[in-house]
Amino acid sequence: MSAAHDALLRPLTIKGLTIRNRVMSTSHAPSYGKDGKPQERYQLYHEEKARGGIGLTMFGGSSSVSPDSPATPWNQVSVADDSVIEHFRTFSDRIHAHGAALMVQLTHMGRRTRWDTENWLATVSPSTEREPASRSVPKEMEDTDIARIIADFAQAVRRCKEGGLDGCEFSAAHGHLIDQFWSPATNKRTDKYGGSLENRMRFSIEALSAAREAVGEDYIIGIRMSGDELIDDGLSHEDCLTIARTLAERGLVDFVNLIGGQARDHIAHAISLPNMSFPVAPFLALASAIKREVGVPVFHAQRITDLATAARAVEEGHIDMVAMTRAHIADPHIVKKLMEGRADDIRQCVGAGYCIDRIYAGNDALCLQNAATGREAFMPHVIAKAQKPLRVAIVGAGPGGLEAARISADRGHEVVLFEKNAAPGGQVSIAAKATWREALTGITRWLSQQVEKKGVDLRLGTQANAAQIAEFAPDVVLIATGGTANRGSIPGAELAQTTWEMLSGEVEPAESILVYDGTGQHQAPSCAEVLAKKGALVEIATLDRMVGEEIGGTNQPIHLRELYRAGVILSPNLNLVQIYAEGNKRVAVLRNEFTHEEEERLVDQIVVEYGTVPEDGLYHELKEASVNRGEMDIDALLAGKPQPAVAGLNGSGGYALFRLGDAVASRNIHAAIYDAARLCKDL
Repeated sequence: MSAAHDALLRPLTIKGLTIRNRVMSTSHAPSYGKDGKPQERYQLYHEEKARGGIGLTMFGGSSSVSPDSPATPWNQVSVADDSVIEHFRTFSDRIHAHGAALMVQLTHMGRRTRWDTENWLATVSPSTEREPASRSVPKEMEDTDIARIIADFAQAVRRCKEGGLDGCEFSAAHGHLIDQFWSPATNKRTDKYGGSLENRMRFSIEALSAAREAVGEDYIIGIRMSGDELIDDGLSHEDCLTIARTLAERGLVDFVNLIGGQARDHIAHAISLPNMSFPVAPFLALASAIKREVGVPVFHAQRITDLATAARAVEEGHIDMVAMTRAHIADPHIVKKLMEGRADDIRQCVGAGYCIDRIYAGNDALCLQNAATGREAFMPHVIAKAQKPLRVAIVGAGPGGLEAARISADRGHEVVLFEKNAAPGGQVSIAAKATWREALTGITRWLSQQVEKKGVDLRLGTQANAAQIAEFAPDVVLIATGGTANRGSIPGAELAQTTWEMLSGEVEPAESILVYDGTGQHQAPSCAEVLAKKGALVEIATLDRMVGEEIGGTNQPIHLRELYRAGVILSPNLNLVQIYAEGNKRVAVLRNEFTHEEEERLVDQIVVEYGTVPEDGLYHELKEASVNRGEMDIDALLAGKPQPAVAGLNGSGGYALFRLGDAVASRNIHAAIYDAARLCKDL
């Protein structure tokens, strides 16, 4: 362990609680709740972090305290009645058994939720201002609403204490009810809860005071808030300083958990949950400034993904606890590996935002590169040795092939990995050519280092064939050759270029270009941005209602911002139906999806993105000679059992054959890694 990291391992005491180190995970919403409770999946997810050495893990971002703040939209936790207490007790015991502390975040969402779920109650807020992100028009709170919700906060804190949690925090960040009262952008009241900052703080002071009354002075209560809302009509940095100082001086909060920004609209979401387009720790200065003004510990999270940045933030006194939340989604064993001198084995978050993007699309949180996160009940983070060593041949060193090699080596198998290119990486190497997505290479760089460290026979620059595989005499052959760019099947498709050709530099951009987005994913917007920034006049058209429709809430706004900045013309609802040549130029025939009217674009180049088609020639060549004819036993795979074809080899000299990732069908990085992980963990 490096001395530079010593600061991270110092304990921190808050009231009667000693947290074993300065590393934490903030409350967030992985959508793992069940029936409004943090049940087994939720608990196992946090237990893995506790097992991995974290000091404090916080859950339930954000757990609702009232019926008109529904937990349903994100499969979250409800703390609105006593039935949650037994779940908190089980959860607390599970985390405490590993020496970590456990807290929950409590909130009333106010207008930042939907009315048409769960209880079908109107959303409430200080004023009737519509929220752009959730699109709800709230009821202006009456005095009875204010009194009721204050009492609900107090009872929720009581349930936390009775449930054995080490503390809780009130959410006053990301546009929840408390900061809706604070912010002049959302509070237009003229009574004692509106107007001056002192009046706008009244609701939070009364709610925290009621909570203190309910649980006493010894129980830990903190607050998560912004250090600057970063909007003209919102809370300034000076406002936030005043709020934090006031709450701390009055003894109402025992820690302040700082963020930068807010989350009232799409671009605000992307800024407050910064992805790889942002530098590391972009808002640390805000937390540092508030720490100088308050007498309680200051926590901070927002794109702190590496130990060096984390250690500096604590060592230099900017903050007291450093939150590496998404970093622990990528690797829940960060602290354990640090303490064991294995920092190089930490799988570092690259800031892809896949975890959060899935939540905003109504799905559960999953890590782009760690298939075990959120699946702890059946996917191990630490791979066990196999009872019988096998010989495993893998073709293709993209993310799927590399993960298959890593896990197979951990199982104790003899592994050879063939890659036709001079370097591993697969399609990730192409995606990383986009202007702000270079960090994706961290995924395959880590996997490559692990594969080398574990003794895999990596044969770069080798186009594998049946004879080479037969020479290795494998028990298992895994085809992870990925796919090739799909040009589509419309008339004139041969006249188009692919995003691969443009991003790789194989084809130089012309003066005017139409990019067609046929997938709604990152590829086409990334390519359009690159081409525009090289000086081309670019239009991006798509059949979808908007460009990048499948991209989630932390990434799509950044794509759109950069496309607009680069002067790219965005044309939704248009289907590319034909391409034909006109002299040295190309004509794209576009059909409106709703009216079926056709229009044409005369351009120098047409670039298309239709995903990939499997590169499966070798698979089909090997299929007939394999013992399973390439068939995956899906029931065994889903049950977490070894493939019968592998178990039945018994030294017969045959081999079982399987495909992974885009060699099966056009999907994404996570699919390739998950294909590999859930198959190979049982080989």
